[in-house]
Amino acid sequence: MKGMQPEELLGRLLSAETTPHSRTRPPAGRDRSCDHWTGPVLLERAAYLRKMARAGEGSASDTIREFGGHSANLHVRVRNGPAEMHEDFALVFVVLEGRATLVAGGVLEKPRKAGPGEMTGAGIEGGSSHELRPGDVAHIAAGTPHQVLVAGEKAFSYLALKIREIEEQ
Repeated sequence: MKGMQPEELLGRLLSAETTPHSRTRPPAGRDRSCDHWTGPVLLERAAYLRKMARAGEGSASDTIREFGGHSANLHVRVRNGPAEMHEDFALVFVVLEGRATLVAGGVLEKPRKAGPGEMTGAGIEGGSSHELRPGDVAHIAAGTPHQVLVAGEKAFSYLALKIREIEEQ
């Protein structure tokens, strides 16, 4: 995988099939019931995103795959992220490398609309702090303010699963 061009690597991560999943049997030799991303492939892509984050504004991300009500996204931060809140989506972070502090809960400071169902803010007042390390998994419920704080300029890489929450009746 070393020396592989970003487009080639991305091609390995993404499925070439763009049609919605159907209940019919997939073509012979092609099982679309499971997507599988190996640790080495994710870390190789994270290394590329790390370079982009350092050359840019301190973060870089890539949507690995979008599904009906959820998506898989790879993120790398070398600086603190903004405080944010997603009204309809829960997040599950799977830490790949580095360390960071996740602040969750509380109230967004100086909130502003960032997009449909999304808010950002200057910080979080009254949230709780959680140290994140490789292998950790964190779930952030929809409507919960959260912020990733990175110590120094060390890279923090994680897979974020963004999942539409359905109201219980």
